[in-house]
Amino acid sequence: MKKKINNYLFVYLLILLSFSYFFLFIKHNVGNDSTISEWLINYEGGFTKRGLIGQFTIELSRIFDLNLRWIIFLLQSFACTVYFFLLFVFFKNLKFERIIILSIFTPIFILYPIAEIEVLARKEVLVFSLFMIYLIIPRDSKFKFFSLTIFSFLSILIWEPIIFFFPLIIILEIIENNIEKINFIFLKLILSFIPSLLVVFFIIMFPLSTDEHNSMVFILKQEFGEDCYMSCYLLISKSSLLQQFQGNFGKYSLEVFIRYSLIFLIGFFPLISLLNNSSLKNKNLVLFNFFEKPIILILISLLPIIILFAMGYDWGRWVNVTYVMLALTYFHLLKSSNFILNYKKLENNLLYRIKGKIFTILFIIFCFGWNPKTVITGDVA
Repeated sequence: MKKKINNYLFVYLLILLSFSYFFLFIKHNVGNDSTISEWLINYEGGFTKRGLIGQFTIELSRIFDLNLRWIIFLLQSFACTVYFFLLFVFFKNLKFERIIILSIFTPIFILYPIAEIEVLARKEVLVFSLFMIYLIIPRDSKFKFFSLTIFSFLSILIWEPIIFFFPLIIILEIIENNIEKINFIFLKLILSFIPSLLVVFFIIMFPLSTDEHNSMVFILKQEFGEDCYMSCYLLISKSSLLQQFQGNFGKYSLEVFIRYSLIFLIGFFPLISLLNNSSLKNKNLVLFNFFEKPIILILISLLPIIILFAMGYDWGRWVNVTYVMLALTYFHLLKSSNFILNYKKLENNLLYRIKGKIFTILFIIFCFGWNPKTVITGDVA
């Protein structure tokens, strides 16, 4: 049965990857595509957030004398290929059953960038891949904490909002390393994030000046014929922290809060059910000994994402990013036997009373019948 499920998973991911290539090709020459605008950010005017990948694409375009957008399309396609390959490696041979299948096929997870192509190949997909690569590194490796430093540092240079998920990663490390008290290993863990935190501090304190941004705009236009728009333009129009928060003020409404409350409750339901029915193998871990269930501390570690939602209006993206990071963390801990899933207790769930074709219909509606739009004001698609 595992082999059969693995084959289905492989075909599903291959289909999604094929759609990724198709949509990326269709939209790589669209003049107002927000994904392309993010990949245009570079260091030509000076150091700035999210400039690493953009500078890499510019250098490749110069070396091979190829159109910049074509280079971006190739790199985005490669990024999606790596991401879907790592997802297959990550989830293959997992013990599949009803709630687990729903938690993987929920439309706010793997399917989301294909259903909402404005999100397809945004830079967080690179961070997801780096995270899975980091998780694959053996726990007993002497370079594990060093690799954590490299992962966090590169991730910040690629997509700095990953900082809001550092508390979740710290919780993951506490569980993986069986840290029962504040000791040298715990301090070593905290110190692993110092380089990336320094980069974030620099980004906040020294945003691009108008002259530096104009230099980047000039190079893009003069050398590559590209305009600096949307994400690229926001580097100057929303350069301060206050401006980040002010951009959302006029978009809040009761409808928005109700909609996203339902999106969280419905979309996260399978994964939260798994967390709620899981217990720690080692119940004496530091911080966890204050809570009866591990799910409480894990959800507390996700509270910083409230700041992310307050700063940016791509709420659909933030839902997807939150789900991906939580799902990868949970399933890694489940596969490594640090979490023990109570299958008997799980089967008391209402979903297990739904049988046969009725469940199949509900599965199709839940997994393929809806998805959040990218921005805060967009209705459910």
